[in-house]
Amino acid sequence: MARPFHAAAVRFRRLRRSRSRSAAPAGGLVPAAHPWKRAFGLLAVVVLGAWLGLLVVGSVRTPVGPMDTTMTLRPSVSGGTKINVSPLGALELDSHHAPVRLDVDVDQLDPERSQALVKHPERLSGLQDEVTGDVASGTRELAVRSCVAVVSGATALGLVVYRRPRRALAAGGLALALLAASGISAYATWNPKSVLEPKFSGLLSSAPSVVGDARSIVTEFDVYQQELARLVTNVTKLYDATSTLPVYQPDPATIRVLHVSDIHLNPAAWHIIGSLVEQYEIDVIIDSGDTMDHGTAAENGFLDPVSDLGAPYVWVRGNHDSKETQAYLEKTRNAHVLDEGGAVDVAGLRIAGTGDPQFTPDRSRPTGGKASEQFAGMRLASALRDQKRAGTPVDIAVAHDPNAARETDGTVPLVLAGHVHHRVNELMPLGTRLKVEGSTGGGGLRAVQNEKPEKVRASVLYLDRTTRHLQAWDEITLGGLGLTTAEVSRHLPEENLKSTSPSPSVSTTSP
Repeated sequence: MARPFHAAAVRFRRLRRSRSRSAAPAGGLVPAAHPWKRAFGLLAVVVLGAWLGLLVVGSVRTPVGPMDTTMTLRPSVSGGTKINVSPLGALELDSHHAPVRLDVDVDQLDPERSQALVKHPERLSGLQDEVTGDVASGTRELAVRSCVAVVSGATALGLVVYRRPRRALAAGGLALALLAASGISAYATWNPKSVLEPKFSGLLSSAPSVVGDARSIVTEFDVYQQELARLVTNVTKLYDATSTLPVYQPDPATIRVLHVSDIHLNPAAWHIIGSLVEQYEIDVIIDSGDTMDHGTAAENGFLDPVSDLGAPYVWVRGNHDSKETQAYLEKTRNAHVLDEGGAVDVAGLRIAGTGDPQFTPDRSRPTGGKASEQFAGMRLASALRDQKRAGTPVDIAVAHDPNAARETDGTVPLVLAGHVHHRVNELMPLGTRLKVEGSTGGGGLRAVQNEKPEKVRASVLYLDRTTRHLQAWDEITLGGLGLTTAEVSRHLPEENLKSTSPSPSVSTTSP
């Protein structure tokens, strides 16, 4: 009898201990955590641990051509590639879409390798293969190290948080799975031609020779490996030039047009326009209106710098510009005022335009609204068709309001507008490209009323002198009031991106 009684007593003590362990200090039971909370907590540990791992050991130092670089993977919302060329600035490429971004820091230029290129320029022809091999080697090493860094970081943090090896290993496995998914996403969205449309910032944005000429970009640029070799060559020359940026040598077969709009009485705009004219060797300036703010006669003196900008100035009236403003500018040397579909031949281009039918500086007067703008656009389109029938087709049309500009679809290759203070680039159904420029005056004096300063925007358009078709354009964005940022983004029309062909060799001509 003693043995069964003893066994029952042991079972009772075990049951009581198990119940005491599950009891809360106050006598209540501890509710079990929701599964989604546990999953969210594990995901947070994995992401944080992976980021810490990449931050500590997830980088690779590797030579790329004549440069010593550091490649790093960083968590990112939009992905892409950022090339930091200290102290000259940075280039951003929309190379892929994934939750990781590739950062390439150019640490220094190797003196021996760079001098070898300078003394033996024939070696530039083999630079493409050398760079391709360097990047491939560095990328493989970076992939391996990133895997180790991500798994180690997530596992270590999981062990600290959960103090259970199984949970820690689960965190490491999930981190590896997330990195693999990011790699697949980057591979699936890889855009080898993203280097055709880079975004430059810092001092690089003030060196148009780095951006290159439109014709050479269309005919000589191809896929990533070839682009990278050319990029390395340009960076090498920039380092060699140190503080003296390369001089831009414009292609005589390219017409360069500076598109500005909505200056709104900002006197700083004239200095910016003058600098861009000189730096980019601009052939003609096109202003799509709203140069003034209230259109009064007292403001007319603001237009006097137009005669000294260094390039012909083609202008159409905006809704903040009065007829008195237009009459004053018509008498200004160097200015060409367009209205009612009138055209002018300047810098090898035929440009036609019309003024805004509405004058609403303070929006206190009743207006015709969108219908009025569309009617003005129809009249402009009719004038364009008449000129085409007369054997003098127009290359660029200009209107202030995009609603008027849209009515010209199918009658002209390119139409420019402003008014909305932000950029629009649209290929309309009948083949006309609409380009709307932001405010080159940063919104003018009204910008001080906004919470954040409005940025200053202008664009350089590159047109083929023979066909007079748009080949490329650079979007120039400067910080507004109190800001000193600057960036240049290169863009190509879709048809030029499709027609790019491989370059037979890497050019050795100095930019």
